[in-house]
Amino acid sequence: MGRVRLEAITWDRLGDLIAERLLDLKPADGGPWPRVAFDGAPAARPGDLAERVAEALRPRGRSALVVGTEGYLRPASLRFEYGRQDVDTYYDGWFDTGALWREVFGPLEPGGDGRVLPDLLDPATDRATRSPYVQLPPGAMLLLHGPLLLHHWFPFDLTVHVRLSPAALRRRTPQEEHWTLPAYERYETETAPGDTADVLVRADDPRHPAWNG
Repeated sequence: MGRVRLEAITWDRLGDLIAERLLDLKPADGGPWPRVAFDGAPAARPGDLAERVAEALRPRGRSALVVGTEGYLRPASLRFEYGRQDVDTYYDGWFDTGALWREVFGPLEPGGDGRVLPDLLDPATDRATRSPYVQLPPGAMLLLHGPLLLHHWFPFDLTVHVRLSPAALRRRTPQEEHWTLPAYERYETETAPGDTADVLVRADDPRHPAWNG
């Protein structure tokens, strides 16, 4: 990642400022539902930031649906086809991108009905969640969070990357998940999310984030 000027901020203030930026966000495809990515390794907790932004949008008169890709894991039989710690499968095959296109992005295309399925599979039970669909009114936003989001070519209108340095990522990732770290090294090399995201948040110290404004 090249040198990027970052400034210190609090998480609450960050949520407010991103929410303010989203108020004027127009979908690139002309549809009525903006789609925003909160990208980051699980240790970076991008979902927490997505929830903060959703909370900040409500008093501003905009509703948002927060969706996590952990609810769109592929079944264990497919994720673990080549073993439980296969890095290539984790990088490209753990998440059901076809289902995300069908159940999340497709309904938000121009002419779509706005009915989004918030999750499909319970990772704890490896069974369908049977969650009800959520109807998004025009102007409501999709806030999708999860790891490795920016190399799937999803049609996001704004992208936020919550970054950890390699040392912080190793330190904050549970030991039993260290086998995933090479996937994030590959992600940095192939996608450079810190350079390509619209908003970059550094979270090496979870108490003191910084961002590129």
